[in-house]
Amino acid sequence: MIAFGPVPSRRLGKSLGINNIPAKICSYACVYCQIGRTIKMSVERKAFYEPEEVFEEALKKSSDADYITFVPDGEPTLDVNIGKEIEMLKSIKKIAVLTNSSLIWREDVQYDLMDASLISFKIDAVSQDLWKKINRPYPSLNINEILDAMLDFSKKFKGRIITETMLIDGINYENEFDKIASFLKKLKPYKAYVAIPTRPPVEPWVKPAKEDVIVHAYQVFSKVVKAEYLIGYEGNEFSSTGDIENDLLSITSVHPMRQEAVDELLKKNGSDWNIVEKMVSEGKLLEISYEGNKFYMRKIPKVRA
Repeated sequence: MIAFGPVPSRRLGKSLGINNIPAKICSYACVYCQIGRTIKMSVERKAFYEPEEVFEEALKKSSDADYITFVPDGEPTLDVNIGKEIEMLKSIKKIAVLTNSSLIWREDVQYDLMDASLISFKIDAVSQDLWKKINRPYPSLNINEILDAMLDFSKKFKGRIITETMLIDGINYENEFDKIASFLKKLKPYKAYVAIPTRPPVEPWVKPAKEDVIVHAYQVFSKVVKAEYLIGYEGNEFSSTGDIENDLLSITSVHPMRQEAVDELLKKNGSDWNIVEKMVSEGKLLEISYEGNKFYMRKIPKVRA
């Protein structure tokens, strides 16, 4: 499924997700990624789905959503049709795009995003070495080019810009928060979110940053912009289409679900836990423990066209 949900979003209310990139094609291989290892790293934009197909799927499921959100298996701006898809979908709902920011230096990407209502930029680091350590970018990418392009885009974009900075344990953030804050002061986002991993990350060593680190980042960012924590559980209000197996597969392909959220979705469908056990035994779902909670996510195939 290209469209999934609506799912609860800590930033957007109820969000109908658009999975416009096949698993797992991305320009980054972030150490904390919640949907598995990047199978193919790329900065080449191409067509993956017909815009009309994306529109039709979204139209069927969007009635209960606050936003239609591009939040795919990989980097959404790798989709050369995203501009046309945004243009079509904005007639239904407000459009949000959650991007890792890596291709914003491209003029065609900036043009394609202009009709969105909200853009979320990932800013985990502004220093080259730390950026490479956390986000593990495609070799040709340049952090300074990306940061300059974000500033350029922000001056032209009429919608709302937010940022997200993911904080993980074991990273030396000395002076980095001041550098990020200096950049945020120039970017002037509507809100800067301070986040931690709340779902199982790709690298087993990744853990949420310690409380004092999170508080420090928040305090530093708050001096220049409106900052907010993004560290809580988003809730269990996942919408159902009536096809419980497809619902579970489409949601968990980009959004690992906690056990209690799966349980709520099963109840909405009049289904029981046997369906989950069956999907786990068939290798369709993976069961993962993280930070004292049990999660379920779709097993990503090694090769997906």
